[in-house]
Amino acid sequence: MSNTTKYSVHVVVLMLLLKDDKVLLMRRQNTGWGDGDYDLVGGHHDGHESLSQAVAREAQEEIGITIKPEDTTFVHFLQYIADIEYLYGFYAVRQWQGEPEIKEPAKCDDLSWFPLDALPENIAPVTKLVLEKYRAGDTYTEFAARD
Repeated sequence: MSNTTKYSVHVVVLMLLLKDDKVLLMRRQNTGWGDGDYDLVGGHHDGHESLSQAVAREAQEEIGITIKPEDTTFVHFLQYIADIEYLYGFYAVRQWQGEPEIKEPAKCDDLSWFPLDALPENIAPVTKLVLEKYRAGDTYTEFAARD
């Protein structure tokens, strides 16, 4: 008898909202993953949408700004290897409408701009790695989570 269970992977989009040489980061809370760490704005791909549409949707849901999918620029791809695997697409955004504000206060307790060369100490490790890779011009990373 063959195994009919198909492999599945979770797809996540994250946004480097950039202004001058700064990136917008949100501090996670009450999510059960990385609480207290700063991270990029983003979330899970819902299906039946392009990845750039997912970035635009997450921007609206999480920080109340409007971006056009065509104003997103793909900058990095990350394969996160763990018990549950993730594929992350990172997109730079330099144009938007509205002022970023916390729209999900149960999941985020701070929203701040940080210089790309002076990130906070309490930043999600994968986010720190990807921002370093972004600054170096690298577009692909494989990250194996350690127990």
